[in-house]
Amino acid sequence: MTKKVLLIIDVQNGMFQEENVVFNGDRLIKNLNDLLKKARLTKTPVFYIQHNAPVGKPLEFGTKEWEIHSEIAPENEDIVIQKATPDSFFNTPLDEKLKKQGIEHIYIAGIQTELCVDTTCRRAFSMGYKVTLVSDTHSTWASSEITAQQIINHHNRALNWFADVYPSSEIKFN
Repeated sequence: MTKKVLLIIDVQNGMFQEENVVFNGDRLIKNLNDLLKKARLTKTPVFYIQHNAPVGKPLEFGTKEWEIHSEIAPENEDIVIQKATPDSFFNTPLDEKLKKQGIEHIYIAGIQTELCVDTTCRRAFSMGYKVTLVSDTHSTWASSEITAQQIINHHNRALNWFADVYPSSEIKFN
């Protein structure tokens, strides 16, 4: 059987600031919690990716904004990996830790759709992993040109070149 992992990218307090909450933040947390329950019931490993921003920036290392959102906080057996770029693999031990556990299939969720989620999907595919993007467990913010929902919809379509794309209700880890 193919060994799987749930990878949750950058779901940190700084993404849920009152004045600038990520699009559909409450629904995102609910869907992530549902997905986490499925993963934990099937003993699917969970890896968290945590972005480290420079001093003075949102997600600055060690600040309250940098911490993983408390409603989806890691448990003892989970692995947390620090990164400094949109690519969860670049200059991180992610690939090494995945290989050490024999992981072949990565389920991707998190923030920010058009940056870290997109880059990590493409990179994982290029590295030979089977990838599933969980279509209702990633989010972003609107730009001046298009809405957040349009960005999410676009990436759910465009990333199907690199990943299978399914909503969380259709995800079964076993």
